[in-house]
Amino acid sequence: MELSVKLPVFEGPLDLLLHLIDKNKIDIYDIPIVMITDQYLEYVRQMSREDLNLMSEFMVMAATLLDIKCRMLLPKETNSDAEEEDPRADLVAQLLEYKMYKYMSYELKDRMADAELMMYHTGGLPREVAEYRAPVDTEHLTDGLTLQRLHEIFRDVLRRQENKRDPIRSGFGRIEKEEISLPDKMDYVRAYARKHDHFTFRALLQSQRSRTQVVVTFLAILELMRSGGIRLTQEETFGEIYIETVREAIENDSESA
Repeated sequence: MELSVKLPVFEGPLDLLLHLIDKNKIDIYDIPIVMITDQYLEYVRQMSREDLNLMSEFMVMAATLLDIKCRMLLPKETNSDAEEEDPRADLVAQLLEYKMYKYMSYELKDRMADAELMMYHTGGLPREVAEYRAPVDTEHLTDGLTLQRLHEIFRDVLRRQENKRDPIRSGFGRIEKEEISLPDKMDYVRAYARKHDHFTFRALLQSQRSRTQVVVTFLAILELMRSGGIRLTQEETFGEIYIETVREAIENDSESA
């Protein structure tokens, strides 16, 4: 009965030599070349002859081992420094280099396997986190708020109104005087404050349609500030001015008006 033997697949002659060294627990720096050569040739004899290119590599190494085996039997050669040369030195250097690259390939393979288990999330915050705003400290909102700053915002609003004006079309048509009284505008601001607990000074002025309305609205705000119907706050110097409605005061002011 024929015995079928399945041999392991080696990536090259150096791979086979390393296998034999590990199998026999041999010191790579002191290879028994006779024993290794015999075992190597035995493996080569049992290998498949289908791939001639691969077989040629194993045959070249077999010839190298035989050459080293013969040189080991001859008297020792010496170099220029009178030191004996080891015929196995070149082979040992090749084996060590191959062993290093082989271990490196194992390390890269492990890292590739670990990378396949990693998942990455694209940058960006959840909408709830992105929209979060820290609470405003009302005790410091009025820091730096002055009448000069109010005047600067007033002039800025006037400039914006002026930029909206069409210099050509505004010269046509009939110009009529716009009758706006301060009490009427104060009633307008009171009504606006009742509907909005918090609003900006700039937004209130920009809702006016003419220079006259802006001026009268500004005066109405100053009057309501004086009477305590509204309270102005500012988060930072030269920042936006916020208006807070004082409910009790605005209602009392309406009744007295």
